[in-house]
Amino acid sequence: MAERRYSEEEVAAIFERAAQSQQSLPRQRAPNEGMTLAQLQEIGREVGIPAELVAQAAGALTVAEGRATERKLLGLPVGVGRTVELPRRITDDEWERLVVDLRETFDARGRVREEGSLRSWNNGNLQALIEPTATGHRLRLRTLNGQARSFMGTGAALLVGGWVTILIRVLGEGAQPGLLTKMGLLLSVGVGMFAFGALRLPSWARLRRQQMEDVAGRLIAAISQR
Repeated sequence: MAERRYSEEEVAAIFERAAQSQQSLPRQRAPNEGMTLAQLQEIGREVGIPAELVAQAAGALTVAEGRATERKLLGLPVGVGRTVELPRRITDDEWERLVVDLRETFDARGRVREEGSLRSWNNGNLQALIEPTATGHRLRLRTLNGQARSFMGTGAALLVGGWVTILIRVLGEGAQPGLLTKMGLLLSVGVGMFAFGALRLPSWARLRRQQMEDVAGRLIAAISQR
């Protein structure tokens, strides 16, 4: 017998009836129960999405739900951070792989320290902390652009000092060409140092935020599959 083929109208009617029947069936999962990562990965496999990609996407969602921090100087981001709650405590092996990932991502060797249940990786102002919580671990990433802050601070000090010096000297001795030339050079140096530190900050902050999100996402994806 030849297999029956359904017209477009019949297809629409079939799916409409099936949807109505599905709504009338008792739910197999409580409304707030949700789905596990394994269940999501099984659905992904059915539609041709690799399990690791599903895990990475779930990890990125968890990272997005984390808390971002930012320190500003004159409205510019001189420090950024990201705090993420991990679903469970990480093992020694997972900590070691996290350190390797940090070194590769930030191109820095850094120094590892362990104090009881606290673990940290530091490279100058760049820091990664693993802290215990009631339900697992917390990953805290943060960094501070000390060089840019130093340039901006020095530049601002030269500008303020230069203008104050000019004002005092002009009031006391009058506007002398030599004085104005020297002070103009000092002010130019101040502007240059401030601009050198400030102009690089937005792109630096964006890069560091993305790197932190990537590191946290990879860690969550790895531990969620175990």
